Parts: sequence; structure tokens; C-alpha cells
Amino acid sequence: MRYLRVGEPGRERPVAFDGERYADLSGVTADIDGAFLARGGARDLAGLPEIDVTGLRVGPPVARPGVVLCVGQNYAAHAAESGAEAPSSPIVFYKAPNTVVGPYDDVIIPRGSTMTDWEVELAVVIGRRARYLDSPDQALDHVAGYAIANDVSERHFQLTESGGQWSKGKSCETFNPLGPWLVTPDEVGHPQSLGLRSWVNGEPRQDSTTADMIFSVAYLIWHLSQFTVLDPGDVLNTGTPQGVALSGRFPYLASGDVMELEIDGLGRQRNAVL
Repeated sequence: MRYLRVGEPGRERPVAFDGERYADLSGVTADIDGAFLARGGARDLAGLPEIDVTGLRVGPPVARPGVVLCVGQNYAAHAAESGAEAPSSPIVFYKAPNTVVGPYDDVIIPRGSTMTDWEVELAVVIGRRARYLDSPDQALDHVAGYAIANDVSERHFQLTESGGQWSKGKSCETFNPLGPWLVTPDEVGHPQSLGLRSWVNGEPRQDSTTADMIFSVAYLIWHLSQFTVLDPGDVLNTGTPQGVALSGRFPYLASGDVMELEIDGLGRQRNAVL
């Protein structure tokens, strides 16, 4: 199953797509949110009205999450291009939930920014509460689905103005485009075999696979559950591969640029930079 939210910001309508038809879920749930996902989502679209999504704005595929948890330097090549050794334990930081915007919404360069950067990431949306899991083997049973995330970052804020943590450079408005789809695990298969790519103004930037993660999706969920409770609807960004502007190989984003991101089976994003 694939979930979609369409309509103006704050007024999105929940939609499901089963490969054949788009169904309006408004009679079943108010939104694609934690409560809906905790109930198991929509297993059957029979009897639900169809909806024409043509021309409608696509919002993030999950309603405003309680938390956006992120993992830094989770691809060895990205850690190397950042000038850091691969971490021995996951590096974790938070983004403000209000950074989450739609997959085609504009991204705003913050006031005073000189180093705004792109990061294609596999986002994991939690479907069952994860608390003190016994092992990574249990972790994927707590996943509602997967989506594309762009962990947009302002590197000067992140690294120089940080005070020792990263969230200043991660929580600027519009800094987490998400979607277009939330795709259920049965359609995705194993999350460690997905190709992910990014472009800026049509020029290739990142091209890698989730097989290159240092810490797998299952390990991350298990590990985080030892320190915090992951609730249904929460979003976990799992890290980005090499090919970002921080590497020094590409210019940072400027007004008028266009970012495009893609992950196998999860669709494609396109965000203009303002």
C-alpha cells in the first residue's frame, strides 16, 4: 500500500493507492497520522470512494510527526568526505517537526546562510511503539513504511554556530521535504538494498545504496529504543551518502536552484530553492 496526502498545507486529505486506484480515506481516518498507522493502516480499499489527485498539491505523506530523529554520518564515504572517521555508535540529532514539508514544496534558504546543503535520505516512519527492544531482529516489525527525506542542512549553523550540537543547522523552516509516498514495508522489501540519488539543477550529486549504511535500519531502531521511545508517526532519517556540498566538490545551494531526489520504489522529489 502507498499513502499520500493531498491539499493545501494544514488541510491535506488522506489517500491510499493500491496499485490500481486512489481511494479517499477521509471516511476512515482524519489523517495519515500515528493513530491511523498504529491501527495497521488501510488493508483493503474495497468500498472506499475514489479520488482524482490530478493537479492537487502533494503534502508530506505523514501528518506532523511528534519527533524527527536523524542519524549523522551513517555512510562511510560521507563521513570521509566530511573529514570524520566512521562513528562507532550512531550520531543522533533532532530536527523540529515543523521542518517537514511536501515533496514539491519550496525550500527557503535561511537568513544569513552561506552553506545550505542537500542530503537524500531513507526516512522510516514508525507504526508501533518501540521501547527497549530486545534485539534488532524485532525492529522492522515496528515500521509503518518508508519515504524519501531531504535532510536540508545549513553547514555554518551546524558546525560553527552549533555550540557543540547540530540542530541549529538542521531545524530551519522547510528543511525536511518528505515524500511523495509513504510506502508500506511489504512493497519495499529489505530496506538495505535501495538505491538513492540526488541532483541539483539536473546535475548528478549523490548515487549510492542503503547497503552502504554503517548502521542498518533495524539496528538504528533497536539502538534508539534503548534511549528514547519511538511512537507511531515518528520519523527517523537514517543518514545520507557521499556527494553533498560539504565535500567541497560542489557549490552550496543558491536561490533559483532545483533539487531532485529519488529512492528506488519510493518515488521522486523536486524542490525549488528560494
